[in-house]
Amino acid sequence: MEFQSSVKIVTEWDIVAARQLGRNVSKELGFGTVDQARITTAISELARNIYLYAGKGQIYIEKLNRGGKNGLLVVATDEGPGIPDVRKVMEDGYSTSGGLGAGLPGVKRLMDEFDIETNVGEGTEIKAVKWLR
Repeated sequence: MEFQSSVKIVTEWDIVAARQLGRNVSKELGFGTVDQARITTAISELARNIYLYAGKGQIYIEKLNRGGKNGLLVVATDEGPGIPDVRKVMEDGYSTSGGLGAGLPGVKRLMDEFDIETNVGEGTEIKAVKWLR
């Protein structure tokens, strides 16, 4: 896959950079302010998870055009410990960091498509898409 934009996540400041990139690309695509906020919140959550659990990784952002529909693809990828129990982390209120536990279920709700691939000891890749209405 050829990505137009990406941010390496190593420090907390990279989370801010990833959010900003997502806001800029979603604005370029013509998303309204509410959907821009949804997208940046989802990116923030994904980037924070990379920072907290994997230590480092990458957020990729790409403009999509599928069947005449425009959208935004966000891919969060890391080579961290992986997620031993995906079902558990997808439960509302589940948190290992003492946060609100909005985490991945929140990202899934904010976006239109959500896919997670993880291998314990190898890392995780999460893809989320928001379509322009």
